[in-house]
Amino acid sequence: MIELKVVRADPDRVRESQRRRGEDPTLVDALLQADEVNRGAGAAFDRLRNEQKELGRQIGPLQGKAKGADAAAVAELEGLMARAKDLSDAVKVAEDERDTADAETQRLMLALSNIIELDAPVGGEEDFVVLQEVGTPRDFAAEGFEPRDHLELGTLLGAIDVERAAKVSGARFYYLIGNGALLEFALINLAISQAVAHGLTPVIPPVLVNPPAMEGTGFLGQAAENVYRVELDDMYLVGTSEVALAAYHSDEILDAAKLPLRYSGFSTCFRREAGTYGKDTRGIIRVHQFDKVEMFSFCHPDDAVAEHQRLLAWEREFLDSIEVPYRVIDVASGDLGSSAARKFDCEAWVPTQGKYREVTSTSNCTEFQARRLSIRMREDGVVRPVATLNGTLCAIPRIIVAILENHQQADGSVNIPFALRPYLGGREKFEPIS
Repeated sequence: MIELKVVRADPDRVRESQRRRGEDPTLVDALLQADEVNRGAGAAFDRLRNEQKELGRQIGPLQGKAKGADAAAVAELEGLMARAKDLSDAVKVAEDERDTADAETQRLMLALSNIIELDAPVGGEEDFVVLQEVGTPRDFAAEGFEPRDHLELGTLLGAIDVERAAKVSGARFYYLIGNGALLEFALINLAISQAVAHGLTPVIPPVLVNPPAMEGTGFLGQAAENVYRVELDDMYLVGTSEVALAAYHSDEILDAAKLPLRYSGFSTCFRREAGTYGKDTRGIIRVHQFDKVEMFSFCHPDDAVAEHQRLLAWEREFLDSIEVPYRVIDVASGDLGSSAARKFDCEAWVPTQGKYREVTSTSNCTEFQARRLSIRMREDGVVRPVATLNGTLCAIPRIIVAILENHQQADGSVNIPFALRPYLGGREKFEPIS
């Protein structure tokens, strides 16, 4: 969440962020009003509680005198006891009013999205800015054949089976078998090897998390419709290992001298894909379950912008290694998600669609998630929140799509990128099964 003193000190900045996101700027005014009520209710409670304590100090000595049948002491004690009862009732009312006001303030704070970086382009999903294009899409017409899409290739190679997955689990599920399973394992090994080489600690996190972890990372707000909830246990299936990785240090105070702490998590991810029916229904581009290697960093807030560029560079290194054309985009303000202040996506070229599709994403969430999860650092005796950043290193299904379609040959075989060959026993290509 945003620090409340920032909202108090510069509400116009927060309103402008809300407008650029396409969200309600009046939420800032509602929060400021609730904060004022909350502070007033807190002050009223404190005043009455102090009066109650002072009255208690006066009653103690009088109780001893009253036992000695001092009539004046008895009368005074009775008056004070009556006042004490009235005060007790008033304190209870004031406490309820304070708690209600505090709960409303917290509710509004959780509803407010992170403050965006002003350099982020303004607009919706299609208003991104292309920062760079890498590689040149193949001219299949010049090569003399029509490219097959990833599902046809996956079937030829004995790598992807969506028909049996639909029988077992329904639409938007898939089996990776044979060459498909081997390709996933190779991609995981390549991604983790690269992450470890850059000093990230590999992690296999839980995929079931509790509500505080999910809410703390911002996935129970705008993204809630895409979350799978296990109602019987009040747990959630993660849509990304970012959730479990972010919550790993929740309620902890980290040593600033040891930052950044960088992790690379491999997990299965689950997304309902609500509201996307009719989009990408063929193949494995948009599915309900997939595996992913995710990077996550806890760093000093002053280093967050540089760390963001570092994560992006590692994503690009991975894409360079699998030899597919891609582009880097600066995501527009209305498509950032509630936690991100800035986001860069890498999109791989998909030949049969004639367009680029997102395969990796990296977000700078500044101190937004850390405040929600109470992740702080101690520096020179001062305790303050850290910054958190995340970046997808390898989203398996879409990377498989990019590899199959961009490296396919006229006979249905698929050349294996050089970087993956050591993890596939030195094989140079996947051949169609007989």
